[in-house]
Amino acid sequence: MSAISISGAEITVDAVLVAEGFDMSEEKLRTLMRAGTITSRCETGEGEDAGRTRLNFLYGNRVLRLTVDAEGNLIEPAQIHYAGSALLDARRSNRGGE
Repeated sequence: MSAISISGAEITVDAVLVAEGFDMSEEKLRTLMRAGTITSRCETGEGEDAGRTRLNFLYGNRVLRLTVDAEGNLIEPAQIHYAGSALLDARRSNRGGE
């Protein structure tokens, strides 16, 4: 299996890739995801971004962003964003300003 696979609406991401992005063990990542401390969001590209998918993993004030093509290949390197980014601000406004 490649690190990211896309089959229709189902996306699978290898836990090692996300754990490395957050600089933690795979075991810790799985524990935090089960507890709901690490969550994920998926954005599908439109227009000139059609065929791209952005996978966002949210942990505290950090967002690990993976942008992939339709086959699941990374288009750009994984990026970490911190509190105050547009994504975190939008997430807070969608949840009532938490």
